Amino acid sequence: MHLSNTIKLHFTVFIWGFTAILGALISLDALPLVWYRVLFAGISLAVFLRFRGKLALLPSRKLLRLLGIGLLVSGHWICFYHSIKVSAVAVTLVCLSAQTLFTGLLEPAFNKRRLSLLDVFTGIMIIAGIALIFHFETRYTEGIIVGLLAALLACLFTIFNSWEIKKHDPVTISFYEMTGGWLGMTGFIVLSGGFNSLERFAFSNADLFYLILLSTVCTAFAYVWGVAVMRELSAYTVILITNMEPVYGILLAVIFFGESERMTTGFYLGALIIIAAVFLHPVAKKHLLAIPAKRT
Repeated sequence: MHLSNTIKLHFTVFIWGFTAILGALISLDALPLVWYRVLFAGISLAVFLRFRGKLALLPSRKLLRLLGIGLLVSGHWICFYHSIKVSAVAVTLVCLSAQTLFTGLLEPAFNKRRLSLLDVFTGIMIIAGIALIFHFETRYTEGIIVGLLAALLACLFTIFNSWEIKKHDPVTISFYEMTGGWLGMTGFIVLSGGFNSLERFAFSNADLFYLILLSTVCTAFAYVWGVAVMRELSAYTVILITNMEPVYGILLAVIFFGESERMTTGFYLGALIIIAAVFLHPVAKKHLLAIPAKRT
């Protein structure tokens, strides 16, 4: 059973890595792309919840909280896909690994606990890797900055969701967050006059296919299946496997886009430092937790 769930989680993380490929394949800009993604994903989740008979209205305070988190999720996706559009899939995915850095620094502040020296050391390694990439990939400066902002937003909504997941069904949380993201984006687009140029929202048949695939399989389905599997595995196993997302994504990018995804040696060295830090962090933490405290 453990092996089966491990394989399922690897497959789910592989699907998450594929979202970057779909983002590069879709011709839309980041804003309309995410607007369609949250719309289609919200509809898919609503149908799923209705089928299960669990589509319920939450109290206003909880509802507003989830809708607000949905804005963070949408902001993360906008930055994520904009970074891909102005740089490359590999650059964006490596920057997204900096979520470990931001979580290590911000999560203790939000949960009012001491900062871990291991988190600080991991953060220093990640910063060194990012600095190296900045040095060798100056042509992708905008993509790197926006990719790091995507990682920061991912860190924030992950922390907030860790509180909500203890109180609500994860599918319900995801539905209301998709709804909040779509409503917030729609309001912004209306106020900024974005709908006045409908050409930005026009998509080809191929775009529609990729958008539906992105919203249903890679968002709604992967989220529901991923959460179900995660509940059966240890936190250590989950963290270690989910850290494979940038690796899967970069490999897929090379397969799909070939030469356009090839970077300098300095980039790969910086990426190796970041990914090594992200992978070694849970291993070191597990080892430290296994060491019994000294008696005084």
